[in-house]
Amino acid sequence: MHPGLHSFDDDLVRRLVAGQFPRWAGLSVERLPSGGTVNAMYRLGDDMVVRLPLVKGGAEDVSMEQEWLPRLAPRLATAIPEVLGAGEPAEGYPWRWSVYRWLAGENPEAGALSEPVLLAKDLAGFVAEMRSITLPGAPAAYRGGPLASLDASTRAAIEELRGIPEEGVDCDAVAAVWEDALRAPGWDGPPVWLHADLMPGNLLVDGGRLTSVIDFGCMGLGDPACDLFPAWNLLPADARGVFREALGVDDATWRRGRGRTLSQALIALPYHRRTNPAMAHNARHVIRAVLGEG
Repeated sequence: MHPGLHSFDDDLVRRLVAGQFPRWAGLSVERLPSGGTVNAMYRLGDDMVVRLPLVKGGAEDVSMEQEWLPRLAPRLATAIPEVLGAGEPAEGYPWRWSVYRWLAGENPEAGALSEPVLLAKDLAGFVAEMRSITLPGAPAAYRGGPLASLDASTRAAIEELRGIPEEGVDCDAVAAVWEDALRAPGWDGPPVWLHADLMPGNLLVDGGRLTSVIDFGCMGLGDPACDLFPAWNLLPADARGVFREALGVDDATWRRGRGRTLSQALIALPYHRRTNPAMAHNARHVIRAVLGEG
């Protein structure tokens, strides 16, 4: 998926665990299938999971999660990852890594939600709780800055998609949505706490209801529009309206949120269309959902 990916095998993970956490040596190790682009995930025994960065850029996320997740957890009703062990570089592996408590559940799939309206309310509740947090010294969210900072990469992706007609993207239509988002007034309130990467792969559900939110590598302070991603990457139209109403989202923030979600999809589709089916599939869904709003 990316240049500079670190290669893994089960034996490397066993050696890392045994060398640094002897009490867990001998537990079963099994790589988990994942559409994620930054980390490899390994089930460790029945109750834990090992998360290791695939690329150098993910190494900083590990340290940030180790610092902030224990501080966020008491302030959230929804379960989030619990760090059980902080691993260090060893055995030829160059970056820090983590062991977390296993969180049960399934990733929701757009178009196959059993309780979309209830899930929309659950997601809105999580986003609202994140926004209410007032912990000092928070980092800036990875995607929390001005929308205009995404303009060059978004326009480049649109032009790249013009050269891939088999994807069937109406590039003039998505460009018009992007222009509308750029014209929306910017956020003039204080920055709020964000997860900033609410993709379906970072959500866990059981019985159609949200049980956990994972992968906080993009978290921090920023524009509240950044946590509106589920409106278009997951929820059908009726549940999308429930999500918006529950959060009380004004028109400008909604337009910025739609633009941010669309931008991510436009950039992801040409990049991942041959290498990451899950990411490409979700990008196509977002583009259809956004254009379907009219």
